[in-house]
Amino acid sequence: MRVSLFVTCFNDTLFPRTGQAVVRLLERLGCDVDFPLEQTCCGQMHMNSGYPREALALARRFARVFDGAEAVVTPSASCAGMLRKQLAEGPPVYELSELLVDRLGVVDVGAYFPHRVCFHPTCHSLRELHLGERPLRLLGAVKGIELVELPSSDECCGFGGTFALKNAEVSSAMLADKVRAVLDTGAEVVCAADNSCLMHIGGALSRQRTGVRTAHLAEVLAS
Repeated sequence: MRVSLFVTCFNDTLFPRTGQAVVRLLERLGCDVDFPLEQTCCGQMHMNSGYPREALALARRFARVFDGAEAVVTPSASCAGMLRKQLAEGPPVYELSELLVDRLGVVDVGAYFPHRVCFHPTCHSLRELHLGERPLRLLGAVKGIELVELPSSDECCGFGGTFALKNAEVSSAMLADKVRAVLDTGAEVVCAADNSCLMHIGGALSRQRTGVRTAHLAEVLAS
């Protein structure tokens, strides 16, 4: 299967290892992966900030850049949700766990990750894409992993893109609840399908010197 990677501007700028992990994982599973160099932002930040015209222009540009793709994969549930909701027509866009479970029909991807891990299902994963158990099924098949349940996992971490900037005090209070839940699990690693939320959570974990680190779902599955 030929898959086109939409890495997203957030990952490209701040977390390039996640995109690299997606490529390693898919190539290990026998996929041909291409990376259109003309790709830019999907427009999500603009849409969330009240600029729908600019946001739709970027989404339509995405559709032109990826026109003809058999499948587009992105390691960002929020960007996948933005594109799927705003584009009436365009290439099929999948969040990573959707592509693996639904299109490729695999759960055990041959990963090994000997750590105690909790999974944070991000808001877009839960409420826009309805990923359900897909990420947990994939993680559950990873050899060596100890997967522990995150209390109140469906509660927002407080990031919400520009929400964290515009409503910093509320965001910080929500983040404190999420960090407390993470620490209660005794996990070594917090995993999620969006690096934006992991950046928010990881920042607090680092500032508090907890010793708990973050890892994107792609990085765990590519290990």
